[in-house]
Formats: sequence, structure tokens, C-alpha cells
Amino acid sequence: MDANYATRLQWFRQFKQHVNASTSTLIAGIDIGKDTHHAFLGTPAGVTIHRRLIFENTVQRFDKLLVLIQGCVSDKQLSEVVIGVEPTSVYHKPLCEYLISIGYHVVYVTNTAIKKNRAILDGRWDKNDTKDSANVADLVSRGRCHFYDLPDMDLRDIRSLLSLRKRLKKQEHRLMTRIRNNLVAQYFPELDRAWYHCGQENLSIVRFCLTPETIASLGFNEFCRMVTRTRRGVRQYQRLRYIYDVAAYSIGCRPGASVVFEAQLLVDNLERSREQIREVEDQLHAMCKSYKEYELLQTIPGFGPYVSAVVLGAIGYAQRFDNAKQVLRLAGLDLNAMRSGKSGHNAVPVISKVGKADLRYALYQAAKVATSRTAEFKAYFKRILKGRDKERGIKTKMRVKVSAKMLVIAWTLMKTMQPYKAGLLFTDEPDHPRGR
Repeated sequence: MDANYATRLQWFRQFKQHVNASTSTLIAGIDIGKDTHHAFLGTPAGVTIHRRLIFENTVQRFDKLLVLIQGCVSDKQLSEVVIGVEPTSVYHKPLCEYLISIGYHVVYVTNTAIKKNRAILDGRWDKNDTKDSANVADLVSRGRCHFYDLPDMDLRDIRSLLSLRKRLKKQEHRLMTRIRNNLVAQYFPELDRAWYHCGQENLSIVRFCLTPETIASLGFNEFCRMVTRTRRGVRQYQRLRYIYDVAAYSIGCRPGASVVFEAQLLVDNLERSREQIREVEDQLHAMCKSYKEYELLQTIPGFGPYVSAVVLGAIGYAQRFDNAKQVLRLAGLDLNAMRSGKSGHNAVPVISKVGKADLRYALYQAAKVATSRTAEFKAYFKRILKGRDKERGIKTKMRVKVSAKMLVIAWTLMKTMQPYKAGLLFTDEPDHPRGR
């Protein structure tokens, strides 16, 4: 954690404790847009200084707003300026990074908080940009805001690469689904039945001989040479033999030249996407290696390079969290229950899912691997399942419980800079109630 980040974090913790009683703070609430932003200036006491301030998304307009803010600070004899923003897509990032770089205090409020607080201002649900900027300022003045996390450039690059990998994986999935559900299912349905068993040979068949008549016109050895790169043994031979035999009496439609062209194009795009994913993962691994925490995370059973990168990118600096509850909320693994009108033992807690879905998914995959391959985790998993084996969906629930445990362990290792040691899993769960 660099000195500037640590200073901002320390200031934010003090600000949330004392903002309600502050008489020398100027609050600037900004509703973010793509081209223009709307600002509101006021104080924690509810005094309005300026409203309906509209400025464009350019450095010249940013500076004009800051000149106005400094004028208000001088006129009202204030000593501190806090700028709160409503994050809209990625449009808030240039403004916030610019303000932080020149020394201003920046916080953000969530869209959910703004929606719930909207009617408090005037008792109406009407929504407009002017009102939303005042809404942002009102939430900040009551401490209902969050620390604006702007880490060093390397950590931001890791997060950008993780986001890029996610988009490429979605693109890969779309292409694969289109090939299988549109082309194969229509023109060679028998191939679809063996889809998960033939691996790379599937794409070669779609590229070179999607038409069953083409396969039937070839000799079997010629067909094998066309769709395979290496010989893998008897099972591969049996799979290809099955495809070759059923091609002779396939019920598939007859494809035209455009379908053959589309098949080749889709396969080329799919292979290009997979190559790009490999390049992104190599770049991601190279960037993560500069962090000692990355190697420490991989000492946890089930944590491979990708899961470790996701956890590192999500947590960032472990010191910015005060306790395990905050880390669990980051992933949406914190437990919530509807207890209104119910006794405690009738309320069934479930995870909130109000957090980073990618982090939850990565942790769950790590939990699946660890509870099936590592003796310590298998023993722990068996222990928490004892007496509940027959419950519907209980294994999934308990793996979610294990993933929450693994996240707390990962955060602890990052904070203490120590590798994983056997026995950490069986310690009492800090700050996490027992789920059902």
C-alpha cells in the first residue's frame, strides 16, 4: 500500500465518524453522466450553497468547478472539501482520478442508496439529475458513503485484464453455442451427441466437413488425417469411427455454400478468441507475479493462478478491511435472514449476493477442487455435512460455506504475509454466523 493510498484511507475512516458534527466541511455532490455532470454544493448541516451546476466532461470545465468550490470555501470560511459521486458505468473514473491526483477527497455512494434516499428529500419519487446531485450530497453529509478505491497502476491493470478475460470468455461461449446449437444441431445432429467426447476434433469436423456427405465420401483413414493432429489412442479411434459411421445415414439438413463459409468463419473466430484468452492469462500471470500476495494465495488448496488473481484483484490492499465481515460483504457471501415476525430459529439465513459475482464464482470453484482433492478440506467438508447428507442441495450450500471460509483465510494471509498452514481451516469462523 503506497503512502498516498494509506493517507486517503485513514482520512476516510475519520471523516465517516465526524462528518455529522462538522461545521467546516463543504460537500459537493456530483451526478455523473457521459458528456455532462450535474453538481450540488452544500454543508453537512443542510445548507444549500449552489445547485444546478452543470459542467462538461473536460479538464477545462473541471477546473472551473474547482475554482467555484474554492471560492465557496473562502466565502464561507470552510476548511475541507469532500466530493461525492454517483458511479455511472465508467464515466466517473476520469473525473475521480483527476480530482484525487490533485489532492481532493473523493467518496462515492451506491446506486441502491440513492434510489432508497430519493424520496427523503421532498417526499416524492421524481428522478432528475439536479435532484440526484443533491441526493448524493445528502448521503455524503450523513456518512452514507464509501471509500473510493484507486490503487496503484499495477493493481488497476490486473483488474482490467480480469475484466478483459471475462469479456473474451463470454465471446468464446457465444461462438461455441452458435456452432453447436445452430450449425451442428441442424446439419449434423449425430455429431452433437458425441460433442463432449471429441474435443478439438469437433471443430475440425465443423471447419472441413460439416456436411455428412463429405465425410461419407472420404475413406476412414483420410477422414482421421483431416480432423486430427495427433493420435491419442484407442478411444479417439472409437469416437471418430462412430462419427464416420453415422455420417452415412445422417438426418441433417443439406448445407449450402454460405453455411460452409459460416462454419469456417465461426471456427476461426473461436480459435482466435481462445488464443487471445491464453495471451491475456499469460499477461495477467506476469503482472501478478510482482505481488508477493499472489504466491501466498496459491498456497491455499484449490487456489490456482486464475483464482489467486481474482482474489488479489478484488481485495487489493488487505489493510483497507478492518474485519472479516467487510471482506465477506465484498463478495456477497455475508449471511442475511428475514427475521421480521419470526423467531430466530425459524429464520433461514442465506448469502446476500450483493457483491462481486466473479469473486464468488472463483471461490466456489476453488472450494469444489479443495473439498474433492485435499485431505484436510475433505475432512472439514465431511464434518460440516454430518447428519445433513440427505438434505436437498446441502452440498452446494456447504461448499458456499467453505468458499466463505477460504476468502477469510486468503484475506488473513494477505494481511499477515504468511503462507497457508495446515489447521487454519479448522479454526473458528470469525464474524460469520452458522448458515443453514
